[in-house]
Amino acid sequence: MEVLVRLIKDRFGVVVTFGPGSIVYKETIARAVEGVGHFEPLRHYAEVHLLLSPAERGSGITVTSTCSEDVLDKNWQRLIATHVEEKEHRGVLTGSALTDVKVTILTGRAHVKHTEGGDFRQATYRAIRQGLKSTESVLLEPYYSFILQVPMEYVGRAMTDLEQRFARAESPQFATTAAREMATITGKAPVATMQDYVSLVHAYTKGLGHLTLELWGYDECHNPAEVIAQMHYDSEEDFRNPTGSVFCAHGSGYVVPWDEVPEHMHLPYVYHGDESEEALAASARTQNAFSAEDAQALAGNRRRTSFEKAVSGMSSVELDAQLADVYAREFGMGKNDIAEDQRRKWSGKKKNEYEGLSGKPRTVKHDKHGNPIYPKKSPGEEYLIVDGYNIIFAWEDLKELSRINIDSARDALKDVLSDYQGYKGCHLLLVFDAYKVKGNAGKRETFHNIEVVYTKQDETADAFIEKTVFGIRDRYKVTVATSDGLEQQTVMSLGALRMSARELKEHIEMTKRNGMEAFISG
Repeated sequence: MEVLVRLIKDRFGVVVTFGPGSIVYKETIARAVEGVGHFEPLRHYAEVHLLLSPAERGSGITVTSTCSEDVLDKNWQRLIATHVEEKEHRGVLTGSALTDVKVTILTGRAHVKHTEGGDFRQATYRAIRQGLKSTESVLLEPYYSFILQVPMEYVGRAMTDLEQRFARAESPQFATTAAREMATITGKAPVATMQDYVSLVHAYTKGLGHLTLELWGYDECHNPAEVIAQMHYDSEEDFRNPTGSVFCAHGSGYVVPWDEVPEHMHLPYVYHGDESEEALAASARTQNAFSAEDAQALAGNRRRTSFEKAVSGMSSVELDAQLADVYAREFGMGKNDIAEDQRRKWSGKKKNEYEGLSGKPRTVKHDKHGNPIYPKKSPGEEYLIVDGYNIIFAWEDLKELSRINIDSARDALKDVLSDYQGYKGCHLLLVFDAYKVKGNAGKRETFHNIEVVYTKQDETADAFIEKTVFGIRDRYKVTVATSDGLEQQTVMSLGALRMSARELKEHIEMTKRNGMEAFISG
């Protein structure tokens, strides 16, 4: 080191000093645990269950799966495995790298419309952290394997030193070399305690002893409490590696701490003890019995409980005032104003085609050639835009059909809407998401008497609907059929009417019934 310090000073004029160096710690776990990660902000969804098991020293992080493809598609499972391997995960004791853990994908859930690759990344990271918080972690430190050769008269001193340095030594082996009887001691010891021992051996053996050190790997730390106290790491303050999960209620996401995740998760636990991989796979397959309706029912119960707690102490006057504030904040008008506005729009009353909002005749403008520019006539025709997948997963019959074949569910919806258009005579546009299809340029087709659009890559159905509403709102009375609350607010701000999936179904049934009665009576 002295030679290196002098060379740097002579060549670069910089004085360099070397310290003793620091130890790179790692962490692992002592017992198996099932970690759960859930990521569900608005319009995102993913839940992952991972089994974290202790592995052999030096094996690193390994990934396997016992999850059936009937429960979670293979492409999602590959994505989860990629997210496990792509990052150096942090432990919860000191924030050191996690190692020697076998990760098994037990089960998971995706949403047909809202799940994206990044959702499973977040759910996977959070599942690992939640599992680490739920089990016993072990701090690891690097170890040397050593060969210590000393004259026989120094064996007692050497064995005492090694014991004080927390070494695990074998019994000395004696041999005579160069007319001197020497003892050879082998074993392994923590790097932290052996860094300065080479010079000490040379000193007390008067240069006759020799110590060879080679990095062995990682093993349990000899003083974990002291190291953890020195590191001052708080896993709950590590915002880059969160331990909790994100759930959704009332159209917005909220964070659930790691110890409360089991009360909110949508899938039950798979691991209940020391099961074999076959037993885990069989347990995971039973997740099909826990349907999406069950998850929604649980979420609904939780939302109702929190709402009941919030309003339990309010009088009816206070509750009405709070609801009025919500309407004013979200829609810019009160509940009665919204109802009156919708009634007025549905009444079909037309203004004079050449009158402005003030009721006064408009002034005819001219282009640069002097030709008059007359405003476009508003025929007042109805234009219904339907969010296809939102309706499919809101209607029970189509949702059941989609579990068997999503193409059949789409065809069934097109048939229903085609019949409805025949009764109503309105313009009808059905929009399906296809933004995840790589290289998709979008597609527009005519199905009997309705238009069907499949959005292009990276364009959601919501974005297409909003763009369409903005383009035709001055020429038609536009209604958007969707149960997406945020999308309803957006299209209303653009001047369109909203219609929920339930209202659309009721309107279709009523129109068919009235049409059949008119046909029979006529």
